[in-house]
Amino acid sequence: MIRFDRLWETMKNKGFSTYMLREKCGIDSKTIRRLRSNDNMETKTLAKLCSVLHCKLEDIAEFVPDEE
Repeated sequence: MIRFDRLWETMKNKGFSTYMLREKCGIDSKTIRRLRSNDNMETKTLAKLCSVLHCKLEDIAEFVPDEE
């Protein structure tokens, strides 16, 4: 599973709010809800996030193996 917990920490460290993501990135509230619930995300959305936050992919997402 891909988790986006690191996104919220990166945003906090950089002083970003979800409002700023909507305004500066054009990311809608539905996408933000999907990020919060670790749903599937398009790579272009991840690229937008990295661009606006000036970070690497590993700063916003991580792979966590499913327990079997």
